[in-house]
Amino acid sequence: MARWWRALPSAARRFPWPTNVLLYGALFSAGDALQQRLSGGPADWRQTRCVGTVAVTFHANFNYVWQRLLERALPGRTPRAILAKVLCDQAVAGPVAVTAFYTGMSILQGKDDIFLDLKQKFWNTYKTGLMYWPFVQLTNFCLVPIQWRTAYTGLYGFLWATFLCYSQQSGDGTLTSVFTFLHQKKANEFEKPPEK
Repeated sequence: MARWWRALPSAARRFPWPTNVLLYGALFSAGDALQQRLSGGPADWRQTRCVGTVAVTFHANFNYVWQRLLERALPGRTPRAILAKVLCDQAVAGPVAVTAFYTGMSILQGKDDIFLDLKQKFWNTYKTGLMYWPFVQLTNFCLVPIQWRTAYTGLYGFLWATFLCYSQQSGDGTLTSVFTFLHQKKANEFEKPPEK
């Protein structure tokens, strides 16, 4: 880990907040681009800009500050401290992040009812997140230095953003809807006659 830290450009080491925030935002935006690619439709760069805006203005900054607050409140890497951090993260940060995503996207997309997606998809999305994020944060709190925890979370946020963007556009916040979509897409590809 120390070798990796020394290999970073000095500007990234001197300014960890903007570096973490920009990396997190780029990864979240890339997750939306992947979701669009998997859906098979044309690229919607307005959608990707909205996702990037929510990621940079809220998610990345919230995550950066939250990671430091957690470390200050529950310092150390003992099993008890790590478990407490994971539980706090899922009880507080999880609901805040899901709420901010659905509401922020609705605002940026100019929807009439900015809370409709949140009301319809919050619990399913939160429960799905409980199957993913505790394992990510467990390794985050055990292995990653505090100054790079947001960037590390952003790496896994790439996959999460792909799921969130699908859920926001056409899913219901469950993994079942994603698997159903992928299965139908595969079946449709199988049924298409070969092109001449």
